[in-house]
Amino acid sequence: MKIETSRLWLRRYEEADLRDALAVLGDRETISFYPQVYSEEQVAAMIRQSIETHRRHGYGRFSVIENVSREFIGDCGITIQDIDGKKEYEVGYRIDKSTWGRGYAHEAAAAVVKYGFEVLALRRLCSYMASDHRPSRRIAEKLGMTLEKQYRNHRNRDFLTCVYAIHHEVTA
Repeated sequence: MKIETSRLWLRRYEEADLRDALAVLGDRETISFYPQVYSEEQVAAMIRQSIETHRRHGYGRFSVIENVSREFIGDCGITIQDIDGKKEYEVGYRIDKSTWGRGYAHEAAAAVVKYGFEVLALRRLCSYMASDHRPSRRIAEKLGMTLEKQYRNHRNRDFLTCVYAIHHEVTA
């Protein structure tokens, strides 16, 4: 299964993505708004979990591949997250710092939102991020998400965290 945009391919994670994913998720600057960088074991577990949730439920994280260079540049997808005590379908995006500013995170996330609404028939998607993570907030806003609330995220260094959401109305 693959989602194609004008500049990217999003495909299900494969175990062979471990080294590329670790290079992105293990980079301190790229992951600066997360509680810590990911270890090799954590990345391997995340990949296995994503493979399983795709197999069982049709959602999970996708590897994001730049289609001209064919390089792995990060991941994006839908996961179920505990957001301020509530389980939510969340659109997350983690793109390598070497490609920041090119619009790849928005492009990938927009494709994932479309997939969530049109293929999975979800009615609500969220994104959450540290309140001072301006680029991530702009992406959520460009996706048509609106700020619903802020809370102190005890699972992430007690950061003030913004929750954005978008709803999909099903018409008959």
